[in-house]
Parts: sequence; C-alpha cells; structure tokens
Amino acid sequence: MGVRKKERAEQRKEAKKTVAFAKLNNCPTSPRKMRLVADLVRGQKVEKALQILKFSNKEASRRVEKLVLSAISNWQEKNEDASIEDADLVVKEIRVDGGSMLKRLRPAPQGRAHRIRKRSNHVTVVLGAKDNTQSK
Repeated sequence: MGVRKKERAEQRKEAKKTVAFAKLNNCPTSPRKMRLVADLVRGQKVEKALQILKFSNKEASRRVEKLVLSAISNWQEKNEDASIEDADLVVKEIRVDGGSMLKRLRPAPQGRAHRIRKRSNHVTVVLGAKDNTQSK
C-alpha cells in the first residue's frame, strides 16, 4: 500500500473512532410511529435522550432506548480508555427507514377483501462527540 493511501486509511480510522452506531432491522412497528420517537431524541445529549425515552409512554421508545444503549456500548468498545461523561456524546443522527411489509387479507362485505399492510422499519442511531463549531 502506498504512503498516501496508508495515511488516508489511518485518518479514516481515527475519524471512525469518535462515532459509534447501532442498527435495528425489521422492527415490527410502522415507520411513522417510530419517527415520532426518533424526532424526540435527535440532536440531544445521550443522557438526556435516555431520560426522554425512559419516561415516554410510546411503545417504540423502549426499542429506541435499547438501541441507544447498544450504540453507547459500541462506543465504549472502540474507546476503552475514555469515559462517557468526559466524551459529551450526542445523538448525531437517527434514521428510520421502511422495512419489509407483511401483506394480509381481511374479509370485507359482499365477498370482497381488503389488504392489510403490516409495516416494519429499520432504525439507525449514530452517536458522536458534540461539534464545537455549531453554535445555537
């Protein structure tokens, strides 16, 4: 491998050390319901996001809480020497995409049938250190 290529790979590796992510695939909740919960924690500090999710009444918040805890664990695996309190972790990105759909038929009046679409979703959470360049 060339010198520049190796240096670039090292830079990329160091950049990836500051972020951690976790994915939840085929969660049996509609993406619309999950996005309501995801919007609550987007851009929040990790501690505040966990408190919001813990006290939310929505069923989807339990799954997102577990996913954020998994992302924190992944960050700890990458950075064994650093502590979470000093890192000032933030939910940089949380993305909810539609997953596969189970299609069922429900009987309807006069011999007809209505299609029921049982939706699922994929959730991706990215945690990272807070950027000091942004000011609010």
